[in-house]
Amino acid sequence: MMKAHVLNLKGEAVEEIELPAVFEEEYRPDIIRKAVHAIQSHRRQPYGPNPLSGTDYAAENWGPGHGVARVPRLKTGRRAVKVPQAVKGRRAHPPKPQKVWYEKINRKEMRKALRSAIAASAIPDLVAQRNHIFDGALPKVIVDDFESITKTKEVAEVFEAAGVYDDVRRAAERKRVRAGKGKMRGRRYIRKKSPLVVVSRPCSVMNAARNLPGVDVVTVKDLNVELLAPGTHAGRLTLWTKSAIELLEGWL
Repeated sequence: MMKAHVLNLKGEAVEEIELPAVFEEEYRPDIIRKAVHAIQSHRRQPYGPNPLSGTDYAAENWGPGHGVARVPRLKTGRRAVKVPQAVKGRRAHPPKPQKVWYEKINRKEMRKALRSAIAASAIPDLVAQRNHIFDGALPKVIVDDFESITKTKEVAEVFEAAGVYDDVRRAAERKRVRAGKGKMRGRRYIRKKSPLVVVSRPCSVMNAARNLPGVDVVTVKDLNVELLAPGTHAGRLTLWTKSAIELLEGWL
């Protein structure tokens, strides 16, 4: 049975607890990747052109004997329209709004992926491969007093004491402008992910920590594979409160 030290708000170990069996789950990157892709597909929206795009013209074929191609032409001119090879004609194979983007995954596979991603968050080599910066052993477990913090400054002090605040600095330094048209569509910046904080219930620290670059805060019941493995890469640096660890025992 794996064990972990519980840290107080000053970063000092105050007790040792046994971790749930989920932290000993085997690492399955293939199932984690499948689960993350399924979650991401659930956010896709169908898209496609107007059904009349490129065809909404008054046009007809001139027929033979004019020395021109027999394609539909504007009745008010001679420009070819409607056919794919015509300028401003319809597209040959446009996106279809009826396409189904939703990917399905078995319930047992999703739960297996979640357990595997949780276990991966406690493997130092996998966390280091994601370029997270941390000091000390993993997983990081904090006393429940952490959930009652109301100020972002206090959260930063706890992160500093726990040895994970350098990862927040890394996320802040790596912020950059997105390449491509996404910068014009409300997605101007790309920022790296920093620690994930898992709490037992909705609490004040959820608002206090959200201003820190790259930090996500989530309750145990809302935990999912994408949060633990952003971009399908497992091993996210994760901080747990003691109550969250206890709830994890009976949840999975």
